[in-house]
Amino acid sequence: MSDRLSIDPARHSAELLNLVREATPLVQCITNKVVTNVTANTLLALGAAPAMVDIRGEAGVFAGIASGLLVNLGTPTEEQRDAAREAVPLANAAGTPWVLDPVAVGVLPVRTALAHELLAGRPTVIRGNASEIMALAGAGAGGRGVDTSDATDSAADAAAHLAATHGSVVAVSGPVDLITDGRRIARVANGDPLLTLVTGGGCALGAVTAAFLAASDDPFAGAVAATLVYTVAAEIAAADPGGVGTVGPGTFAPRFLDALAQLTAEQVVERARVRVATVDASGVTGDVTGIEAAAALVRS
Repeated sequence: MSDRLSIDPARHSAELLNLVREATPLVQCITNKVVTNVTANTLLALGAAPAMVDIRGEAGVFAGIASGLLVNLGTPTEEQRDAAREAVPLANAAGTPWVLDPVAVGVLPVRTALAHELLAGRPTVIRGNASEIMALAGAGAGGRGVDTSDATDSAADAAAHLAATHGSVVAVSGPVDLITDGRRIARVANGDPLLTLVTGGGCALGAVTAAFLAASDDPFAGAVAATLVYTVAAEIAAADPGGVGTVGPGTFAPRFLDALAQLTAEQVVERARVRVATVDASGVTGDVTGIEAAAALVRS
């Protein structure tokens, strides 16, 4: 599958979208209380099944039967911290792929310590903004709470370090998303700034990523597909609806759910602005111009 991803990442991602909808993966979410409803509705719109199982005594049991697991550190209460500690080893034992979203690490001490503890469980995917990824890798102090203060490209080395150290795929969100497993690197230039103006715009992507991991035998391909599908839906939701008025945050949120639910594989292929390249000891090889072209799409 990795070869097909490199040859045609848009079409491969579109195929994974169909597989997610066919499989209806059960995604366990240990996530922050601010975004629980948004995350559940986003998974339902995608075609997955949400399960907010995040208490001691249940989280570990459920991780063994779930299709994918999200651990989001947005509001890490004591019970959620214990639930995460319980769920991660049992997810690993059962072969359940899991996503770590280290919200606001580096800035706040409790979640920062927990994020480093959970890293020992080798997340399938680590997903965050540039400041969070840099702080997790020890290359920065974190951003401004949940907001990044660093550009996506500035986190490229930190993402590669985390991928190599923990065997994880690392997804860095930004105007151009960067995804790497240390051997391959993808850039996705789709999306819309309105995603940053609604509650859960980033957090729900972690859950969507967990759903795509359940449908793919290649975590890198799953993370790329999740990001592409999510950001293409955001573009469609942000488009002027027939000239009837400007789309703002209040209209964008429900339109995004509709766009995600109605998104077709053909739309993903038509709208995709994604490039994949390989990395070796001498640096990036393969579709180097493609990566630069993806970045240039948002500069033009």
